[in-house]
Amino acid sequence: MKRFSGWTLASPATLLVVVFLVLPVVATIVTTFMTPNGPLAPYLGFFGSGFRRTVLWRTIQVSFIVTAIALVIGFITAFVISRAPGWLKSILIIAAVFPLLTGVVVRSFAWLIILGKNGILNNFLVSTGLIGEPLTMLYTQGSVIVAMVYLFVPLMILTLVGVLESIPEDLIQASSSLGAKPWATFTQVILPLAVPGLIVGAVLVFTGSFTSYATPQLLGGEQVMMMGTLMYQQAMVTFDWVAASTIAAVMVVFTIAIVLVMTRVARRLNPMAV
Repeated sequence: MKRFSGWTLASPATLLVVVFLVLPVVATIVTTFMTPNGPLAPYLGFFGSGFRRTVLWRTIQVSFIVTAIALVIGFITAFVISRAPGWLKSILIIAAVFPLLTGVVVRSFAWLIILGKNGILNNFLVSTGLIGEPLTMLYTQGSVIVAMVYLFVPLMILTLVGVLESIPEDLIQASSSLGAKPWATFTQVILPLAVPGLIVGAVLVFTGSFTSYATPQLLGGEQVMMMGTLMYQQAMVTFDWVAASTIAAVMVVFTIAIVLVMTRVARRLNPMAV
């Protein structure tokens, strides 16, 4: 009974995941292979389109940039929080996760107000004389990246704080007492032990950026179309459900592939990471 008790307790949650997550994804992918023109026709059409290849490449590029920036900002912030005193740590964690209390659309609209031609940032730059006329910041790849970094950095911080807190202070002090410089302590002690949190955070940020819809739609528009907005357009504007399912299948495959690559990198950096 003890052998099967774990499976018995996990079976309700597993059943819900299979019914509401796995089966819909499988059904979506299966429909792409049941077209009259052949099972691979939708994928040949997708990769044969220069526009769709550009959208895919832009989505991958933006997702990697957002992940890299979030890793740097999140790691530094999480390290400071993990080494702060108890009362200050609580305040810093609340400040870090406070943006998560508002919805994605609300936070994206906030960046519309900040980056608009008559927005806060342009008005500040013009009033200080740094620029002569307002800059075009909205509907650019840069605006999408900035908004997504703001969106996903709290997830990275929350993921890394617990990992960095678990690193004993004695190890850092021992490294310093043995003559290691701060950079050597960071690269040979702190970073390898933080790899599990870095990988989990990177996966969360990358998958969130890769599948994001609201932020690219509001801040990128048609000029900076990404896979999420392209899939919505195909499904809800042109009502081409096969094309939308094909885009979804491509996103699933690319996401799984990149997660596997990240896992392999984690094993190389720290064999105990996964």
